[in-house]
Amino acid sequence: MQETGTQETSPHQTSPQETSPHQTGPHETSGTETDVIVLGLGPGGEYVAETLAEAGLHVTGVEPRLVGGECPYFGCVPSKMMIRAANVIAETRRVPLLAGTSSVIPDWSKVALRIREEATDYWDDKVAVDRFTGKGGHFVRGAGRITGPGQVRVGDVTYTARRGIVISTGTDPAIPPVDGLAGTPYWTNRDIVQVEQVPESLIIMGGGAIGAELAQVFARFGTKVTIVEALPRLLPQEEPEAGELIERVFTAEGIKVALNAPAARVTKHGTQFTVHVGQGALMAERLLVATGRRVELAALGVASIGLDEKARFIRVDDRMKAADGVWAVGDVTGQGQFTHMAMYQGDIAVRDILGHGGACADYSAVPRVTFTDPEVGSVGLSEAQARAAGFSIRVGCTQVPYSARGWIHKAGNDGFIKVILDTERGVLIGATSAGPTGGEVLSALQVAVRAQVPVTTLRNMPYAYPTFYRAIEEALKALDK
Repeated sequence: MQETGTQETSPHQTSPQETSPHQTGPHETSGTETDVIVLGLGPGGEYVAETLAEAGLHVTGVEPRLVGGECPYFGCVPSKMMIRAANVIAETRRVPLLAGTSSVIPDWSKVALRIREEATDYWDDKVAVDRFTGKGGHFVRGAGRITGPGQVRVGDVTYTARRGIVISTGTDPAIPPVDGLAGTPYWTNRDIVQVEQVPESLIIMGGGAIGAELAQVFARFGTKVTIVEALPRLLPQEEPEAGELIERVFTAEGIKVALNAPAARVTKHGTQFTVHVGQGALMAERLLVATGRRVELAALGVASIGLDEKARFIRVDDRMKAADGVWAVGDVTGQGQFTHMAMYQGDIAVRDILGHGGACADYSAVPRVTFTDPEVGSVGLSEAQARAAGFSIRVGCTQVPYSARGWIHKAGNDGFIKVILDTERGVLIGATSAGPTGGEVLSALQVAVRAQVPVTTLRNMPYAYPTFYRAIEEALKALDK
């Protein structure tokens, strides 16, 4: 499961449970013939495979790693456990501003144990495998390669699908071609969620969502953290105000931020990494590479079914069809590397395979949340994207600390709400909610964008007082300024 160059001193990884390469469920019909082959059992693929099996199809699920994918073992779930623990530390440190005196001694061992016992079963997917086979699924442990229409080879065995193939193989950490990096024991997200002791110092290469979240976690547990970002701001996919906000918060918390700072070279001597940036050099005990994710289509053999193996993603239609008898869901489609996207697309694919019809894919209001403190949630188009697309827009923005709830909250109340109005239709086409509960406040904005609720309607309704989401009302008023 490790990337090249990361094995020397990476944390111990428990291998997937030993499973027969042809483990089957109770509804096995033939050795290598099946109705549907699902390549990759991450959140989307697992959902597709289990749902189709429950519907009575014979389903063969192929997974070389852990059933459940990145999210429960190396991504969403363990990282949010880490974030929850770090936020408790931060809240304790805020007590003197509001309620008396406090002190806290961070103990990472509690976090590490919770990840092992509650989230990952020590990186063992037996429960997930048994759930799939218990529903009638046929599970194959291994890397599958498509060899032709309806055919997938795993090891020395070729499986044939009567109805088709669903590709849901997810992504891997993207490792930049920085001189010297490949020869060092750097960490990726798959390594860092397994650490049992926090390092004294840490350089994080990449200031996107993963890098930002983990930077704050480890800083709050006592690590000296430096973020190195090649672009001009943190969270470069979000509104500029979001990156500026997080940079300001991080600086106040003692996290060093180096922007416009592409890494030129990486070296390691003894226990120290050195990242050479511009005319200077940064040193730390550990290096985390969080520079995005990549899809490797050539290894899947997609050329054998007429797809471009050199493409960044698999193009699908609004029913998740990539080719005749081929569907794709999740990260590989390029519509957002989120568990909720994989599940959303998985449901559409299932309905199409079963002939149930229903709604097609609509990506006009895809939500995403960066779980820093403050959280940054966004939906729809950013201001820059809206202008580039030719929309006539107005922008409204309000600061969370100026709202009643933000003022009451006081400690840790940083944030803002920004809305993008399409002036021709009178509806919101994008919004950002940053604040103590930014991801939750986003839900109201997502509904407004997705359902194209008229701004006149949004303005003429009561907002509960004093709530964080009430600040939406002020952002809407700011559209007229």
